[in-house]
Amino acid sequence: MIKRTLFFGNKASLTTKFEQLVIKTENRELTVPIEDLGFVVLEHHEIYISIPTLTKLSANNVAVIFCDAKHMPTSMLLNLDNHYIQQELFKNQINASVPLKKQLWQQTVKTKIRHQAKHLQLLNKPFKVLNYYESKVLSGDTENMEGTAAAHYWKNLFDFKFKRERYGKYPNLFLNYGYIILRAAVARSLAGSGLLSTFGIHHHNKYNAYCLADDIMEPFRPLVDTKVIEIIKTHPDEELTTTIKAELLNVLTETVYFEGIKSPLMVALSKTTSSLQQCYTGKIKKINYPSLWN
Repeated sequence: MIKRTLFFGNKASLTTKFEQLVIKTENRELTVPIEDLGFVVLEHHEIYISIPTLTKLSANNVAVIFCDAKHMPTSMLLNLDNHYIQQELFKNQINASVPLKKQLWQQTVKTKIRHQAKHLQLLNKPFKVLNYYESKVLSGDTENMEGTAAAHYWKNLFDFKFKRERYGKYPNLFLNYGYIILRAAVARSLAGSGLLSTFGIHHHNKYNAYCLADDIMEPFRPLVDTKVIEIIKTHPDEELTTTIKAELLNVLTETVYFEGIKSPLMVALSKTTSSLQQCYTGKIKKINYPSLWN
């Protein structure tokens, strides 16, 4: 089921009653079934949200995303008790062997490069060298084919000179916002599969609470890149407007494919994180990543 995403860019009051989210603004009052929600983005600093509301949203695995003074997503509320055998799953994840994590990272990098190659191909940009880089990805990506492929990808993706930087020039801010939303979606799915976002298969920065989310989101990044290219073609703005944010939030409902079967991204992420959980338990050996294009 596709869950709804609610974005609050103006002052509002959020409470709960009878399993409904009650939304009050200066002009109106409305209710939304909490079970229909997947994400709530709180951007305005004068939004009131009650503790019972946060508790009920968390209990329904709704990711609540808080924004900073620059209107960028900065933190997130997730449910840490989403699975009936939570402790056992945590144990399997934490005790995962180094060889297993290296194999999972190899799969992840190969899939990411494959998606980057397909994206460039769809844009009629040079892509064949990425197929070669994909074939050279070793266990743990010890030769950093991910970085080599990224250099080619970013050099050829846009029709203008571009340098991918976290705090770089346009359209880096668009990309950053989209990636943060994607990261939140992956973290939500990981929580729903009974996994901890903190313990990654490759990322391991001690200051990063979302290492595993950063790992698993990698093959999905080209979906954000595609959306940003669409935005550039249809919006003259170089600032991150509310309209553009809304467009980037739509990434969560993009269609992806499991062996030709269509699936909304939000649902696909749950399938992917569920397969990762099974990799940790030893039931399967491969993460089930979808194709981003049919």
